[in-house]
Amino acid sequence: MLTYEPLVYEYRGKLLDLIYNGYLSIVDENSRVIYSVGDPNAVVFYRSSSKPIQALSVIKYGLDKKYGLTDEETVIFAGSHTGEPFHVAALESIIKKAGLTEDLLIMKPTSPSYIESNEMRICQGLPPRKFYHNCSGKHIALMLVQRELGGDVRDYWKPESSVQHEVISTIKTISEVDSVEVGIDGCGVPVFATGIKNIAAAFKNLACIDTIKDDSLRNAAASFIPRIHQYPHMMRGTGYLCSLLNNDPNIIAKGGANGIYGFGLKKERLGVSFKLVDGTEHTWPLIVLTILRELGCLSNETAERLETLHPQIIYNDNDLDVGRRIPAFELNL
Repeated sequence: MLTYEPLVYEYRGKLLDLIYNGYLSIVDENSRVIYSVGDPNAVVFYRSSSKPIQALSVIKYGLDKKYGLTDEETVIFAGSHTGEPFHVAALESIIKKAGLTEDLLIMKPTSPSYIESNEMRICQGLPPRKFYHNCSGKHIALMLVQRELGGDVRDYWKPESSVQHEVISTIKTISEVDSVEVGIDGCGVPVFATGIKNIAAAFKNLACIDTIKDDSLRNAAASFIPRIHQYPHMMRGTGYLCSLLNNDPNIIAKGGANGIYGFGLKKERLGVSFKLVDGTEHTWPLIVLTILRELGCLSNETAERLETLHPQIIYNDNDLDVGRRIPAFELNL
């Protein structure tokens, strides 16, 4: 039984043209659901929104210190980078320090998703690289932990590997669940699914670190989360939602493929997650902006950053205003 509901209405002119359905859950500091659109128990894949959780193992085992990694470099373990020069430089530095090589990554070579970086690559006659893949930071983190746990680095992507057992344990702890469903992500490593409310709980835990029940993960998060705010450009790239949101020291946020997004609010001690069931992402800024505004925790600086993404106005190819997106929900908390 499908249990999703409308999250966003899109008008072209005066006509309702599209309805974006999905799930939305907000939990309090005790992980109690205080607001939902659709079934808060609906099971969805984390996709890349789990990266800040998975990155904690690097810090937990002290691998940042072991290999002399800078704080900025470690943030790319939690990011879905766009292949800008500073992203690639960080990846090159990490593998050199750790004694790894680019060919160990299992994904195929690709091109940067940041248009200017790809145009520069083409002009320079450079080939595609595995480092340009948006998940390459996460993969390197997995390799580091796999080696630390005594496994073969080349097996880091296998569901039965030591590091993947570590990841599942971490996901379950931070998400406050006893089990997760496992699939294979687009980049070739396992991907994890749980209730949409549990993804909200996970981001609440990342924001309210004192609520993490495992001591080692709590200490790792206390060290790691401030780095994300210091180097938000490593979470995605120039002008993207994840980087814009993590500029705000009150918000820890990360999105994933096919419409999933999560963020935690530190002062308000809340966790939020939502999923567009059609997999679209262009409505994310409007949903985030609406939630922050209605919760009364939208700073002027964050509002200005999100408005650069044109969350409400629809522009055509000639830069003409041709429609509007409006939220289909009201929090009324």
